[in-house]
Amino acid sequence: MGRFLAIDYGTKRTGLAVSDTLKIIANGLTTVPTHSLLNYLQDYLLKEEIDAIIIGLPKQMNNEYSDNMKHIKPFVSKLEKLYPDLLIEYYDERFTSAIAHKTMLEGGLKKKDRQNKALVDEISATIILQDYMESLRMRNQK
Repeated sequence: MGRFLAIDYGTKRTGLAVSDTLKIIANGLTTVPTHSLLNYLQDYLLKEEIDAIIIGLPKQMNNEYSDNMKHIKPFVSKLEKLYPDLLIEYYDERFTSAIAHKTMLEGGLKKKDRQNKALVDEISATIILQDYMESLRMRNQK
């Protein structure tokens, strides 16, 4: 049984999260420098069975894509060429950074830890994945 992998793609760093095999709980995996993301994913996908990759879809409040989409689309195209049999889906990532900061604050993290942008990216990927899995459960209940 495979897992879901979520990607919060950034121009400098990319946060990654992975589900458990039952696809119930999302856990932060790591943050990777974006220039080495494809290499990291190639190694990871050799070791772990992944059923789908969920990419954070950068939308603004007016429902238009943010500037980061011009970086995400070419990355996703490369992924689709490398892994044509792997399901790759976008999922709205609005507010994930704000929610990540709030979660860190409520979790009692010290100010220095809350300023760790890599940790924010990893938590954001975890939020994207948890929301995605919850949306699947809601669809399946209808």
